[in-house]
Amino acid sequence: MKITSPLFPPSHCPCQGEAGGGARPLLPSRPLLPQPGGGGLGAAPPVAGRLRPPQPGPGRAEGAVPCRGSSLLHPEAPVTSGGGGRPAAAPFLLSRPAPSRWRSAAQPRSPLMEAGAGAETEPLLPPRSWLRRAEEATGLDNDLYINQAVVFIEDAIQYRSINHRVDSKSLWLYRWYYSRICQCILSLTITIILALAFIETPSSLTVTSDVRYRLPAWDPPCGLTESIEMLCVIVFMIDVSVKSYLVGWEEFWKNRWLMAYILTLIVSFTDWVVSLSYFCTETVRIRRILRPFFLLQNSSMMKKTLKSINSTLPEMASVVLLLAVHLSLFTMFAMLLFARTKDGQQDKEWVGYFRNLPDSLTSLLVLLTTANNPDVMIPAYSKNRAYSIFFILFTVLGNLFLMNLLTAIIYNQFRGYLLKSVQSSLFRRRLGIRAAFEVLSSLKEGPANAEQSYVSVGALLQVLQKVEMDSRCKQAIMRSLKIWSGDQLSAAQFQKLFEELDKDAIKQHPPSPEYQSHFMQKVQFAFGHPYFGYLGNVVALANIVSICVVLVMDADKQPSERDDFFLGAINCFFILYYLLEMLLKILAMGLKRYLSYPSNRFDGLLTAILLVLEIATFAEYGFPHPGWRPEFMGLLSLWDMVRLVNMLIVFRFLRIIPNMKFMALVVTTLLDLVKNLRAFAGILVVVFYAFAITGIMLFKGAVVPMGNVSVVNTTYNNGTLQCGTYEQLEYWPNNFDDFAAAVVTLWDVMVVNNWQVFLEAFSRYSTPWAKIYFVAWWLISSVIWVNLFVALLLENFIHKWDRRCHRESLSDIEYQRTVELMFRDVLEEPTEEELMEKLHQHPHLHLCR
Repeated sequence: MKITSPLFPPSHCPCQGEAGGGARPLLPSRPLLPQPGGGGLGAAPPVAGRLRPPQPGPGRAEGAVPCRGSSLLHPEAPVTSGGGGRPAAAPFLLSRPAPSRWRSAAQPRSPLMEAGAGAETEPLLPPRSWLRRAEEATGLDNDLYINQAVVFIEDAIQYRSINHRVDSKSLWLYRWYYSRICQCILSLTITIILALAFIETPSSLTVTSDVRYRLPAWDPPCGLTESIEMLCVIVFMIDVSVKSYLVGWEEFWKNRWLMAYILTLIVSFTDWVVSLSYFCTETVRIRRILRPFFLLQNSSMMKKTLKSINSTLPEMASVVLLLAVHLSLFTMFAMLLFARTKDGQQDKEWVGYFRNLPDSLTSLLVLLTTANNPDVMIPAYSKNRAYSIFFILFTVLGNLFLMNLLTAIIYNQFRGYLLKSVQSSLFRRRLGIRAAFEVLSSLKEGPANAEQSYVSVGALLQVLQKVEMDSRCKQAIMRSLKIWSGDQLSAAQFQKLFEELDKDAIKQHPPSPEYQSHFMQKVQFAFGHPYFGYLGNVVALANIVSICVVLVMDADKQPSERDDFFLGAINCFFILYYLLEMLLKILAMGLKRYLSYPSNRFDGLLTAILLVLEIATFAEYGFPHPGWRPEFMGLLSLWDMVRLVNMLIVFRFLRIIPNMKFMALVVTTLLDLVKNLRAFAGILVVVFYAFAITGIMLFKGAVVPMGNVSVVNTTYNNGTLQCGTYEQLEYWPNNFDDFAAAVVTLWDVMVVNNWQVFLEAFSRYSTPWAKIYFVAWWLISSVIWVNLFVALLLENFIHKWDRRCHRESLSDIEYQRTVELMFRDVLEEPTEEELMEKLHQHPHLHLCR
């Protein structure tokens, strides 16, 4: 009798010496013959000698896929005979069905068999309870394989690693962890712990950061922010515990990010305890600098970007070293050229910029960014025009050549490393799809010598019902399966189906309504024509021109002299036209098609807001009339409401962008950068946060106001302040007394306009070593990060330009690209051998073939 249902759950597979995946193990096909001293054919089935399920071997992982077409030697199980009860060892070979009447010559015969007078012996059939358990085991195995395939496909969609546990409980925990609600809770926790810097001491909850006018900030009581911080740390502890469990102990020790995660939590908790022991009076809190790590480790794209930046640093270091040599040589030349002389009147260059080595280096470093040009040159240039050659030569070599060369190297090297990162993401996607194919192929038994596995279409449809993926991709795959001629898929066909994930996201606009009336058809043609949109652009331009004319005419008038009638009447006319235009477009295109265009949604939203504001204006102040200048009433004055309406009208003029192809190309490039390159913004937030906290520790309270004195000719420390100093320019709001002020100060330094003022002021207020802090910030933010942003901006724009040249513009189709798809044309597909080799290295999923 041949039984194809599995008797036992997946067990150790000796195929190639390790646990494997493939077909399910079969029932023992050898006849269960009575043992010597047993009860014969009529005896009761063994009870104490019931076969045990095979135990996992040393290489067997829980939930792993069983081997296909492999022989399993079950461990010896004691069997008690029905008569004398004498145990005997009975090995059973689990293999493909053999002839049911085959019996080894060495097999011992029972007394009943000997007395059978040569009668043919029938095999002993397994009990029905065994069959029920076999069927239940089959159902559980099938559910496990389906769930494994679902998780592997979701990993492929999100470019996640598949090196995690694959047993049923771990799969449930894995999907729960990556569910939308859990990820939202984790993101909210990261946001809260980062936002604590605005509230905790020193608090940023003041109207101004100017040290002259700032009122005492609210100081939260000890334990308030610390309690919120501890709740966040508990969430992070749960997060790292779940991650560590899912990847397994062996993979945990290989994952440096997880180990750094745990170390960060330990240091943060220790610092938190120290803070409470000092009743929140300590000034240095190490855990505040470590908070950006929580944001960094939660984003895989940020990790890849950071790794790419780290790989690019050696090439950047060579150019930075060349810049340092350039700066040092010209510093020596400058100190020789502008040395102190006997005539004090001719030493303005030496006094102001080249008094000593630190001042000389600082002056030329700032000149490298052109922030102090031509100020640094004027004293020497007024003395002798030949001195200008020195400064021009320094600027040309340093700023025009070396700095731009650094940009080119960063673009070239970083693009290569980013391409490698995206290539690894593609490999992860292909590996996840192939792993799903392997586990699904275990649902169907093939011949023992099958060289190729197959997956049934029904199994894949069952998986797709559970997978969380984009509805567009799911529907496309479903359509392909419905028109599929066969009922099985090979590995290549399986991968081909999921290439839908790599395609552009295409958004097709709904069709326009079909009117039966001839008159309505003409109306639809007229108001649905592009020329009607062009007319709206002309009207919007006329509105802008009229507002500009009125503003120019009333620029110098006092509020009491202004007549708001003309401007109010103009606004009323144009708003009515915008409302009529919106209604006619909805009539011609239909509401769904109208709302499918972002430009129409933009127009409709602004038109609705303008209409509400205009109705509120009429209700509060009445209709426009000559001499329309009512007194202040309500929440806003009339002029404030009119200005708000005019600002929205000016903003509405952006509707012309989609009609200008080159401008639309630039805008879509910027929008793609905002959507797809969030990792760079995240890294910038991390760097800003760390430097702001460090700046608070170093320079909090360093800037002290001078008092109510004039800053034109101010004497400070027995000296007259020069024009262009921190005090004369009234840069008092730029300080490090709280987190918000520190962020704004760092932004001003990153722009490098007048950043020499901050170098000089903070080195004077605190210590000359403060220049190292600002120079390090300039190198990281302005030199490295800004050049990286420029490099990726160029890459995105060039990619879109090439696609624009090779693709015709279709009005009803919108293409949406991701950063992975930017490099799709140059990526290499992984080979079959690479995928299978990586799958065989999976720590929790073992394959036999």
